[in-house]
Amino acid sequence: MADRGNEASRDYHAARVLSLCERRGLFIACAESLTGGLLADAFVRVPGASRVFLGSAVTYDIHAKAGVLGVDERLLDAEGAVHPEVARQMARDTARLYCTRPEYRGRVIGLSTTGVAGPGPDGDKPAGLVYIGLCVPTDVEHRGYMLESRELRLQGSREDVRRATVGRVVAALLERLDGVDCGDTCV
Repeated sequence: MADRGNEASRDYHAARVLSLCERRGLFIACAESLTGGLLADAFVRVPGASRVFLGSAVTYDIHAKAGVLGVDERLLDAEGAVHPEVARQMARDTARLYCTRPEYRGRVIGLSTTGVAGPGPDGDKPAGLVYIGLCVPTDVEHRGYMLESRELRLQGSREDVRRATVGRVVAALLERLDGVDCGDTCV
């Protein structure tokens, strides 16, 4: 029963994020590793999501992070995929990847997930260690953005970690959107 409550909360927050983005003329794109499409699902479950949600690149393989998104290969070789800078680059690069039309320029929010879902560790990285990345426009006219990563230490099964990650990303974006100032250029 608690799982349904968490899903309902996540769905409510995802709908709120989409509504805020639509009102501000912003769009969302994702780069997912451990969540494998669950983050995209959180948004596309909401009717009308297509007005805001552009897509999600599931870059589960470490080489896909470099080849598809453009994450620095030297960083991946040195640190592996589970690293805060990898999450930041994934978020930044997915915003760039999905900026395919002139009206998207400076308006695409990039979100990312990378981590160890479990059940066991990945080398020296414990199960439940997750980094999420956010790349949020702060000034559409000058194409400024806020780029950050957050470390999560999650407990539970592989599925629990994946679902909790999605909830945390949606909540983090909702928190950040309260500070987005697009000036007169927002809808």
